[in-house]
Amino acid sequence: MFKNGKLKYIIFAIFFIIGLLYVFFNNSGVIKYLKMKQQVNALNDQIDSVNVENKRIKSEIDSLQNKIPAKIEKVAREKYNMIRKGETKIQVIEK
Repeated sequence: MFKNGKLKYIIFAIFFIIGLLYVFFNNSGVIKYLKMKQQVNALNDQIDSVNVENKRIKSEIDSLQNKIPAKIEKVAREKYNMIRKGETKIQVIEK
Protein backbone atom coordinates (compact mmCIF):
# COMPACT_ATOMS: atom_id res chain seq x y z
CA MET A 1 0.00 0.00 0.00
CA PHE A 2 2.61 2.60 1.10
CA LYS A 3 6.15 2.45 0.00
CA ASN A 4 8.65 2.10 2.82
CA GLY A 5 10.07 5.65 2.40
CA LYS A 6 6.67 7.30 2.23
CA LEU A 7 5.51 5.46 5.37
CA LYS A 8 8.57 6.68 7.28
CA TYR A 9 7.84 10.24 6.16
CA ILE A 10 4.20 10.02 7.30
CA ILE A 11 5.16 8.54 10.68
CA PHE A 12 7.84 11.23 11.13
CA ALA A 13 5.33 13.98 10.24
CA ILE A 14 2.77 12.63 12.72
CA PHE A 15 5.31 12.47 15.55
CA PHE A 16 6.60 15.92 14.63
CA ILE A 17 3.10 17.41 14.78
CA ILE A 18 2.40 15.67 18.10
CA GLY A 19 5.71 16.99 19.45
CA LEU A 20 4.89 20.55 18.38
CA LEU A 21 1.47 20.34 19.98
CA TYR A 22 3.05 19.09 23.18
CA VAL A 23 5.65 21.87 23.21
CA PHE A 24 3.04 24.58 22.75
CA PHE A 25 0.12 23.34 24.83
CA ASN A 26 1.47 21.39 27.82
CA ASN A 27 1.60 22.84 31.37
CA SER A 28 5.06 24.28 30.83
CA GLY A 29 4.72 25.01 27.14
CA VAL A 30 5.41 28.11 25.09
CA ILE A 31 1.91 29.57 25.48
CA LYS A 32 2.06 29.16 29.27
CA TYR A 33 5.53 30.73 29.24
CA LEU A 34 4.33 33.77 27.32
CA LYS A 35 1.39 34.29 29.71
CA MET A 36 3.69 34.00 32.71
CA LYS A 37 6.16 36.42 31.17
CA GLN A 38 3.36 38.95 30.66
CA GLN A 39 2.30 38.54 34.30
CA VAL A 40 5.89 39.04 35.47
CA ASN A 41 6.15 42.24 33.44
CA ALA A 42 2.88 43.55 34.90
CA LEU A 43 4.05 42.74 38.43
CA ASN A 44 7.39 44.46 37.81
CA ASP A 45 5.51 47.57 36.66
CA GLN A 46 3.44 47.47 39.86
CA ILE A 47 6.60 47.11 41.95
CA ASP A 48 8.13 50.13 40.22
CA SER A 49 5.06 52.28 40.87
CA VAL A 50 4.93 51.18 44.52
CA ASN A 51 8.63 52.02 44.92
CA VAL A 52 8.02 55.52 43.53
CA GLU A 53 5.10 55.98 45.93
CA ASN A 54 7.25 54.74 48.84
CA LYS A 55 9.97 57.27 48.01
CA ARG A 56 7.38 60.06 47.91
CA ILE A 57 5.96 59.03 51.28
CA LYS A 58 9.43 58.71 52.84
CA SER A 59 10.25 62.20 51.60
CA GLU A 60 7.05 63.54 53.14
CA ILE A 61 7.79 61.78 56.44
CA ASP A 62 11.35 63.18 56.51
CA SER A 63 10.15 66.72 55.88
CA LEU A 64 7.55 66.44 58.64
CA GLN A 65 10.05 64.91 61.09
CA ASN A 66 12.54 67.69 60.36
CA LYS A 67 9.76 70.18 61.14
CA ILE A 68 9.99 72.10 57.90
CA PRO A 69 7.41 74.87 58.44
CA ALA A 70 6.19 75.06 54.84
CA LYS A 71 5.50 71.32 54.73
CA ILE A 72 3.74 71.32 58.10
CA GLU A 73 1.54 74.22 57.00
CA LYS A 74 0.71 72.53 53.70
CA VAL A 75 -0.35 69.31 55.44
CA ALA A 76 -2.35 71.24 58.04
CA ARG A 77 -4.20 73.23 55.36
CA GLU A 78 -4.84 70.36 52.91
CA LYS A 79 -5.43 67.42 55.19
CA TYR A 80 -6.95 69.04 58.26
CA ASN A 81 -8.58 72.13 56.66
CA MET A 82 -6.83 74.48 59.09
CA ILE A 83 -6.50 78.22 58.51
CA ARG A 84 -4.44 81.00 60.11
CA LYS A 85 -5.89 83.65 62.36
CA GLY A 86 -7.52 86.36 60.32
CA GLU A 87 -7.95 84.21 57.20
CA THR A 88 -11.33 83.37 55.74
CA LYS A 89 -11.90 79.95 54.33
CA ILE A 90 -13.67 79.77 50.98
CA GLN A 91 -15.06 76.40 50.03
CA VAL A 92 -15.94 75.65 46.41
CA ILE A 93 -18.67 73.10 45.92
CA GLU A 94 -18.62 71.36 42.55
CA LYS A 95 -21.85 70.14 41.00
